Amino acid sequence: MSDSLATDLDHILDHVADLWEDLRGARLFITGGTGFVGRWLLESFAQANARLSLQATAVVLTRNPARFQRVSPHLAFDPAIQLHQGDIATFGAPSGVFSHMIHAAANMTVRNQSQGAQQLFHSIVQGTENALNFAVMHQVRRFLLVSSGAVYGRQPTEVKQISEEFGGAPDPLAIGSTYGESKRAAELLCAIYAHQHSIQPTIARGFAFFGPFLEMNGAYAIGNFLRDSLNGGPIRVQGDGSPLRTFLYAADMAIWLWNILLCGQTCRPYNVGSSQVYSIADTARAVSRLWEPATELVVVQQPHPDTLVDRYVPSVARINVELGVAQTIDLHDGLRRWLRFLQS
Repeated sequence: MSDSLATDLDHILDHVADLWEDLRGARLFITGGTGFVGRWLLESFAQANARLSLQATAVVLTRNPARFQRVSPHLAFDPAIQLHQGDIATFGAPSGVFSHMIHAAANMTVRNQSQGAQQLFHSIVQGTENALNFAVMHQVRRFLLVSSGAVYGRQPTEVKQISEEFGGAPDPLAIGSTYGESKRAAELLCAIYAHQHSIQPTIARGFAFFGPFLEMNGAYAIGNFLRDSLNGGPIRVQGDGSPLRTFLYAADMAIWLWNILLCGQTCRPYNVGSSQVYSIADTARAVSRLWEPATELVVVQQPHPDTLVDRYVPSVARINVELGVAQTIDLHDGLRRWLRFLQS
């Protein structure tokens, strides 16, 4: 394990603090445990379990156990972690009772492909129903759905920070809304199951994250910027760089998600993201300045004065006040941590 990752895991261990006691002797079932979000939860679980002698265990659903064993042998061969082969849409359930469940699985490989919209919708909605059925059958007490800020649809320009009470929604007739609409349906399923069963679903609406294990060759601009800089540049900003985003570092993300699982109110969603706003161009500039001299930056288009600024900015007041968590690592510190991890 790199020193950078070890530092981050110690940070998570300290900031979840006494809540780890809720997992003493627990048995968890985790879907999506080998993806970006799930990987951070699994890394921090393994650290806390070993350091605090929690004697907890986790069963992790994965489509490819052999690949995970190659990539993360320290997790795959941890005696407290068992890999269970399968897909969330169709999997043979392991036996026994589970106390906690984290449902973080989603087929992101087809998120932006119109030809894969039906597959994506089925994966998220049917997968969530399967996860909830599993939770009921195996007497799960606490259930976390990793949802998304995409449930709000396009953020109006006049709305500076989007709160959990915002009543907007994605356009139901736009193929590009498939991800957001399927996450809305997944949240509705949580409400239905909470009404009909004794399960206590909690909901995390994730916004933009960054840090180790994030894909650096795909849909995540900040990962692409860091990739370009590591390759010597230039860093290319597709578009005019004006969209406004916030970025929560992965260690903070894990702290917030553990708090929601263990302390969140049933079917009361919590935004998970930063309140520090950056344009895409400023984000790319922050990446470029990791180096001396700064990596060359290329913005493909010039901004048009009449263009409305695209915003994807959450309000995090609810989780700050109700669960007492706050961002502890800003964009610049997080980028330095991520770079150290990649260079280790």
